[in-house]
Amino acid sequence: MASYYRRKKPDMVFLNAKPINSGNAQAYLHGVRKYSIGLAERLDSDYIPPPNDGKRSSVSTIASNNPDFTPSIFYRNIAPVNWFLRIIGVLPIVRRGPSRAKFALNSAAFIYSVVFFMLLAFYVGYVANNRIHAVRSLSGPFEEAVIAYLFLVNILPIIVIPILWWEARKIARLFNDWDDFEVLYYQISGHSLPLNLRQKAVYIAIVLPILSILSVVITHITMSDLNLNQVVPYCILDNLTAMLGAWWFLICEAISTTAYLLAERFQKALKHIGPAAMVADYRVLWLRLSKLTRDTGNALCYTFVFMSLYLFFIITLSIYGLMSQLSEGFGIKDIGLTITALWNIGLLFYICDEAHYASVNVRTNFQKKLLMVELNWMNSDAQTEINMFLRATEMNPSNINCGGFFDVNRTLFKGLLTTMVTYLVVLLQFQISIPTDKGDGDGNSNMTVVDLLMDSLSNDMTLLGAPSTVATPSTTTTAVPPTVNRSGRGRKG
Repeated sequence: MASYYRRKKPDMVFLNAKPINSGNAQAYLHGVRKYSIGLAERLDSDYIPPPNDGKRSSVSTIASNNPDFTPSIFYRNIAPVNWFLRIIGVLPIVRRGPSRAKFALNSAAFIYSVVFFMLLAFYVGYVANNRIHAVRSLSGPFEEAVIAYLFLVNILPIIVIPILWWEARKIARLFNDWDDFEVLYYQISGHSLPLNLRQKAVYIAIVLPILSILSVVITHITMSDLNLNQVVPYCILDNLTAMLGAWWFLICEAISTTAYLLAERFQKALKHIGPAAMVADYRVLWLRLSKLTRDTGNALCYTFVFMSLYLFFIITLSIYGLMSQLSEGFGIKDIGLTITALWNIGLLFYICDEAHYASVNVRTNFQKKLLMVELNWMNSDAQTEINMFLRATEMNPSNINCGGFFDVNRTLFKGLLTTMVTYLVVLLQFQISIPTDKGDGDGNSNMTVVDLLMDSLSNDMTLLGAPSTVATPSTTTTAVPPTVNRSGRGRKG
């Protein structure tokens, strides 16, 4: 019976762990663990703690009670790109403080986003109508028609705006989870999360839109007639895709930096003090970071599935147009195609590479730190916690997965390029099989792509009917085979 009434140990909290403040001086001191290395360093340097009235502080007021704590570090670091996206009608999320980000249909940000989207949709519809008429009246070889379709495909990113409306609640929840993680990191490590991405975000928000506009203008000058009225929506949509890629880059960079700092802090803490409770707290902190990594892919699932397919389509068409015209020499149109291909390949590469780097830092590099820990001088409880920590890193996935569709990593980039090569081979074979005009002066130099396809089909049908004419033995006249009118056209290669 004595064992039955024995006091039960508190349950260990993992993924749902919340930052806790306690007035117990044995375990906490002003919201910081007593075994925190950051606190020990400050006490060694004659740190004077703020006066305490004995009241317990809440999580929402930890910034005011701890002058060394800086809230909303993650949000402040990516704020320049966030504001740019809000200006062009994306991310209508209202945030009134730490852990208070939300998406509301009756907010001014969402109303502005809807109005901006409607105006942009009418503008894009007008431009698309003109492009469709231009494609219908197009004359020339097949590759010119494919190049003309590039301008129609370039307006597809407008679909991203309503997709982001659908995912805005998950994104707001992701921002709030980052604020909670920062408080927990401060309580365990003794200092605020040292993310230094603000300057990089400012440079990206200034330089990237300028480069995007220049690429669009150069593409329109070299590939079609420059019309400023039609260039404006292309600049907005191209900036939308570029800044979404930059936004993804900053989020993954923040995850990578946080994982690296957490691993270094944990290794430094083990060299000085190694109680089992400290290892358990760092395990909870790592599990929260692993959850943030997975939530990043889930919160932006449909957006980056669409982005990956869109970039794959654009790169395939631009490289095909570039390769199909290289036989005639490098011309002015090839400059725009080269810029389009390189720009989108670079964007797709950074999306995949940064996600891969973040996943490796969260899991693989942290496992290396745990495997290098010397357990000889630790007690049995601390050794058990280390083994449980290592087991947690093995059982909890830390990949950035887009809602179960695919993992965003370098393997995705390699797979898309491999598929792209297959489609390019098919398109080039199709181009070779189409008869082209030799320019013999027969007046057929203005045939459209549809006329070329129909003429090729009629020629094939004529060839199939050629054996129907047979010479009769009762006459001496030799049957003359029917003449196939090819209109002076030959085949390439």
